[in-house]
Amino acid sequence: MRMSVYAVLAAFCFGAVLGKILLPVLHKLKFGQNIYELAPEAHKKKQGTPTMGGFVIAGAALLSSLVFGLLSDGEKLPLLLMLVLAVANLLLGFADDMTKIRQKHNQGLTPKQKLAVQTILALLFAIYCYFSPSVGSKIIIPFLKKELDLGILYIPITAFIIVGTTNSANLLDGLDGLLTSVSYVDFAALAVLCVLAGQLPLGAGCGALMGGCLAFLLYNAYPAKVFMGDTGSMFIGGAVSACAVLLRQPLLLLFIGFWMMMSSLSDLIQFAYFRATHGKRIFKMAPIHHHFELSGMHEVKIVAMYMTTTIILSLIAVLSVY
Repeated sequence: MRMSVYAVLAAFCFGAVLGKILLPVLHKLKFGQNIYELAPEAHKKKQGTPTMGGFVIAGAALLSSLVFGLLSDGEKLPLLLMLVLAVANLLLGFADDMTKIRQKHNQGLTPKQKLAVQTILALLFAIYCYFSPSVGSKIIIPFLKKELDLGILYIPITAFIIVGTTNSANLLDGLDGLLTSVSYVDFAALAVLCVLAGQLPLGAGCGALMGGCLAFLLYNAYPAKVFMGDTGSMFIGGAVSACAVLLRQPLLLLFIGFWMMMSSLSDLIQFAYFRATHGKRIFKMAPIHHHFELSGMHEVKIVAMYMTTTIILSLIAVLSVY
């Protein structure tokens, strides 16, 4: 537990310094965000705000993880696996962000291109976990403290969870400080779950990710000076899903990743309703945080609501194990 705390503090310090260095560079390179033309009117003024700030979170988290994670007692491989999947998704997000910048448009890689790469990464990770003696095909059912053996179905189900969580994190990154605030709570809960499971190096890694998110919040809180971009959101989504899978607790993502899940679910509901009613919408805009925004809630209030809810649900997740 001590190493996890050190990892939080170190990542926060690393990230605070890295943000100071990176922000002028992003301005100089003119790596500005292209705002979606149908976005809420209040978002139009954010056009040109530097993006790809996710490198602040990733840089701070990786450095702190490799220092304090490797110094922690216990098996180091789960930590390295989580970081590998997170970085692989970061590189995909970076490619997407660079495509948007080059084309000067909000659309980067096509959905099929992103989904194909994400699926390959998720399947490789799921296959490794399936054959790993420390993970295997059994998942833990929260509250009941029982295990469910998925057999060979473990591979496609786990891949679906990873891809779904990664894309859901990407959708949640729609307001200043929203994904960042929710994510540092997520990683705090995951760090505690890792410690309870005796996965101390993995817990230090989650602590480092928490510290990286807290540091980025210095620059990403309303009004945001920089956005994390797909570079950051996909890094976060990959790390959250990988950690839950390695703990054999993917079902806890229903609590810890509640708002990530709701972002995707609201998007799917909106699309299905739109198609079924030939143009009508059930939400003013999806994902659902934009519905709240267009209903009159300020960005700061929405972020506070999401973060408070995540804290409560994360406590429930931890108590279900403890």
